[in-house]
Amino acid sequence: MSSAVVIEAPGAYRLTEHTPREPGPGEALVRVHAVGICGSDREVYQGNRPEGYVRYPLTPGHEWSGTVDRVGAGVPGSLVGRKVVGEGFRNCQVCDRCHAGETTLCGAGYEETGFTQPGAMAATLTLPARLLHVLPDDCDLTAAALLEPAACIAAAAIKANALPGERVAVVGTGTLGMFAVQFLTAGSPAELLVVGTRGDREALSRQYGATDFRTKDQELPDDFDVVIETAGSADAARVSAALLRRGGRLVLTGIPAPGAQGLDPTELVVRQLEVHTVFGAPPDAWAHTVRVFGAGLLDPLPLVSHELPLEEFPQAIELVGSGDPKVGKVLLRP
Repeated sequence: MSSAVVIEAPGAYRLTEHTPREPGPGEALVRVHAVGICGSDREVYQGNRPEGYVRYPLTPGHEWSGTVDRVGAGVPGSLVGRKVVGEGFRNCQVCDRCHAGETTLCGAGYEETGFTQPGAMAATLTLPARLLHVLPDDCDLTAAALLEPAACIAAAAIKANALPGERVAVVGTGTLGMFAVQFLTAGSPAELLVVGTRGDREALSRQYGATDFRTKDQELPDDFDVVIETAGSADAARVSAALLRRGGRLVLTGIPAPGAQGLDPTELVVRQLEVHTVFGAPPDAWAHTVRVFGAGLLDPLPLVSHELPLEEFPQAIELVGSGDPKVGKVLLRP
């Protein structure tokens, strides 16, 4: 019997028998290989997800990889058997933001796989085929399960527009931070500083291309061209802005809890800082991520610390929230 995780309400879940939903016109049915768990999945389980950004009961899972099993009418049959990942945002395709390629800002409202639509913590996932991105035939599907967070960082890297030879920095050393290091390394920076709270992440940061590593309680420079923030901690935005030279560029990706320290608007104006934010990944960021992954410039596997069967969902959730420095990305295998 194949199974699926269903969160009935905050704190209440069950493992249920899974029946694949046959793909309708324009859809594809994907056999899930692996699905990642991140902090937002823990929020869904605990009931901390902001109102309007989750709908119960729900099968979670927005970070996934798999193989197309069958397709519906109007979808090329050549997709069957291909390894794929897929965008999460279920955009309307007809509003002005969608036509501009900004699908994460869809005017029809928020809908996303694993939050308001059934996700990948099941044996199969049926979704619009237009959301799929085809991977190289020889790729590692376990590594590919991390391409959703990588795509979010690709969106940040595109907005940062770091040029070769610029001095760049990353704040945060989790999964997103390590992907930010890899994307920025690919752009040939003059320097790449990583700032975090865990000294044990220095070796991996340098493996991915960092030229310097400091914890945020050490003396930090204030003359970098570009900073990508990934930590989401209460002081991460302030620490990130302080790293920049006048006229520098900051991209914020973390979502801190209420009460976080804000950026001083006077400081932003007089220092002429350019600030961008990222929530999710639009199609261009996904396409860029798949190309970079296919070129061998992303190495997600060192970030994976645990692979568990789907039946161990509660143990996986506990691992993600444990604070144990030995816990990296946790994957479930349906």
